[in-house]
Amino acid sequence: MLHKVSLSGIRIFETVARLGSHKAAAVELNLSPSAISHALRNLETAMGVPLFERAGRGFRLSIGGDIFMRHVSTAFDELRRGLDVVTTGQAKHVLRIHAAPSIAYAILAPRLPRFLAAHPGVEARLSASTEYARFTTNDFDADIVYGPVHATGVVSVPLGVETVTPLCSPGMAARIRTPPDLLGCNLIVSDNKQVRWPHWFHANGVTAALQHNLSFDRSFLALGAAADGLGVALESTLLADRELASGRLVAPLAGKSVDVTYAGHHLVYPRDSRRGTLLATFRDWLITELAVGPVGKI
Repeated sequence: MLHKVSLSGIRIFETVARLGSHKAAAVELNLSPSAISHALRNLETAMGVPLFERAGRGFRLSIGGDIFMRHVSTAFDELRRGLDVVTTGQAKHVLRIHAAPSIAYAILAPRLPRFLAAHPGVEARLSASTEYARFTTNDFDADIVYGPVHATGVVSVPLGVETVTPLCSPGMAARIRTPPDLLGCNLIVSDNKQVRWPHWFHANGVTAALQHNLSFDRSFLALGAAADGLGVALESTLLADRELASGRLVAPLAGKSVDVTYAGHHLVYPRDSRRGTLLATFRDWLITELAVGPVGKI
């Protein structure tokens, strides 16, 4: 339908509807009243919908015209804002990123300032929630997800191999020297994880009934509890790198046990995204950043 209508006709329609007068619109647009009327008739013919109806000596928007005006008004507001941004030299590339809360806290928040410093023309907007981003609504450009990616029509980039190992406070670590020592500790459980305590104990040849007093549905909560001395968490060192760098958490069995490794997180974005260049820049930067090591040690 858009190719059948004149954009200049839509502009004239918006001006008449906004000002409520053919004459006022003619003055603003520097056109004759007859040119205004002619353009509106052509627009109505092309659309097949009456946009105005008579009201006494004047006129008013029809139901269809009122609906159309709402959309046209929004479109022109966006155009005006775009012109203001570009002509005042304030244009920025906005990257809208979604992530799960633990990923946003542990992976993105500490690192994004370096990305922005390296790319001064980019503005980042980070949102965190437990739901995966739905690119059909055009709310986000990319998502960082945990676990297998089942969405279609997207590019999925693994963010490297992660190490999963027991983590605890330095005080608790003093009594953990071998894998079986963990059986005398409170084992903190992280729900919804791919690698859990039974997997780790199996890899280390330990068979026992597991007991725990605390469970959390978010990794950052489990890590916080472990750092406070409430038990031992089985978590990715990537998600725990700030706590490990600060010394609030340690890996008591590092080098003394078999760690589990896997690709836990993926950067996901639409295959047909119009932000291809910006997404490629962010993708390459993030992969390099994570390969360097813990954020606290860079």
